Amino acid sequence: MKSPEQLRSHQWYGTDGLRSFSHRARTRQLGYLPEEHLGKPVIAILNTWSDINPCHVHLRDRAQAVKRGVWQAGGFPLEFPVSTLSETFQKPTPMLYRNLLAMETEELLRSYPVDGAVLMGGCDKSTPALLMGAASVDLPAVFVPAGPMLPGHWRGEVLGSGTDMWKYWDDKRAGLIGDCEMQELESGLARSPGHCMTMGTASTLTAAAEALGVTVPGASSIPAVDSGHDRMAAAAGLRIVELVHKDRRLSDILTADAFEDAVTTVLGLGGSTNAVIHLIAMAGRAGVTLTLDDFDRIARTVPVLANVRPGGRKYLMEDFHFAGGLPGFLSRIPDLLHLDRPTVSHDTLREQIAGALVHDDDVIRPRDNPVASEGGVAVLRGNLCPDGAVIKHIAAEPHLLKHTGPAVVFDDYKTMQRTINDPSLNITADSVLVLRNAGPKGGPGMPEYGMLPIPDHLLRQGVRDMVRISDARMSGTSYGACVLHVAPESYVGGPLALVRTGDRITLDVEARTLRLDVDDEELERRRARWTPPPARYERGYGALYNEQITQADTGCDFEFLARPGKVQDPYAG
Repeated sequence: MKSPEQLRSHQWYGTDGLRSFSHRARTRQLGYLPEEHLGKPVIAILNTWSDINPCHVHLRDRAQAVKRGVWQAGGFPLEFPVSTLSETFQKPTPMLYRNLLAMETEELLRSYPVDGAVLMGGCDKSTPALLMGAASVDLPAVFVPAGPMLPGHWRGEVLGSGTDMWKYWDDKRAGLIGDCEMQELESGLARSPGHCMTMGTASTLTAAAEALGVTVPGASSIPAVDSGHDRMAAAAGLRIVELVHKDRRLSDILTADAFEDAVTTVLGLGGSTNAVIHLIAMAGRAGVTLTLDDFDRIARTVPVLANVRPGGRKYLMEDFHFAGGLPGFLSRIPDLLHLDRPTVSHDTLREQIAGALVHDDDVIRPRDNPVASEGGVAVLRGNLCPDGAVIKHIAAEPHLLKHTGPAVVFDDYKTMQRTINDPSLNITADSVLVLRNAGPKGGPGMPEYGMLPIPDHLLRQGVRDMVRISDARMSGTSYGACVLHVAPESYVGGPLALVRTGDRITLDVEARTLRLDVDDEELERRRARWTPPPARYERGYGALYNEQITQADTGCDFEFLARPGKVQDPYAG
């Protein structure tokens, strides 16, 4: 146990100088007695709650449960509001602001009298942002996932948020349903607080956080409105105080072995392609090198066992939770994990999953009956993506996984929206839709544009999937033969910038290749004529983003944040 004098917060509160006197006086101003906080671990609760974030709207209440746990364990909790990153409402994309929340997290934890932190998030970008910032400070920390919303319901069908939105929107465009049905779907698709209850990006990243070992066991799949979620939040508050006393920091948890296990988990869950970017960035902040090749190597060794939409065909996150959750899932792949590494709750992962059970073999499949024999994401290479691209092949129609077709090229998303149904484009089911200028710099912020819409006339013919290629991302709730994260992006002169309508493109997922079937000499002629597009921002945060953002294959972090180096702790005297 740390003595009061060994606590980081002692620098602010415990000395005889003028500054400590001032800090104590201002804490009295806040209404706290000396015995409530002096000599106790100060725990920052970083809360991404806001009125416009439906994924996190319940976190204001959950923060009270965290405080309850901290008080019970003998700590002193302080709640800090931080950026909310609402996936639904923030434009052009919250990915533009992930690094801003990471910076806010890092500097807040460093600059205040904090001994440890509870990080509250769950909507897609909040999980990696909070963990990236906290890893850069390297204090003891526990992550509290927001939890999935309840399943949607409509006319006897169970709906998955996002996934069924895309499905029924295409049905409307195909003329199969009308405005009345869509109005009913608006009220049935997302019916409680919490993030998407499919294995979209939010559920994928919170599961990755649990696999990394930074949550209490089983935390990632508890439904947001379940009373167990309140108890989990309190348990996190209890745990963080003990971690401070033990001086178990994030650097003890976020090891190379932990990140390999997180990748294994994501691939075995059939998780979101967005996890590739985020885990690479998170690993970099922890001083761990993680690459696209690591994802592809691990993908060939792990089966997909989670039968959860959209990679699976039937179930949602509440089903996954009651089937055993992540502990049950991990209990089926122990030979693929590093079991002797620590977590925030146990000395080893082995202890953490000991006794975990699976209660439904159709939700979490046994190894001899997988959803897919290999991990759900494949990494592609070729002259169209020399630094890599990804595809969630288990969510695509199998006949498209080896395909050659003529490109139909769109220079930006607005143009694509306006012209996708133009008959003069002669788009057929064999066409390859190409969207460029949608990457980290070109988007800007790499929006989730990658699930390009299928033209109305093809939807009416029953076509529900086509090969689509972009330097954008796509929602983890999306599906289809969508090649994403093409690097380097077209905005900086990557090969995607050189594609012309009519060029033939070959996708071969088994061979892990994506090739533009144009000879090198012609590509060089095109490159010589290419000119960079104008800057997206002339000032402000956007200009900083454009100057510092790295490409998708290296995690889209800011260069000045990702680089190695120490930062001095502030002097509080």
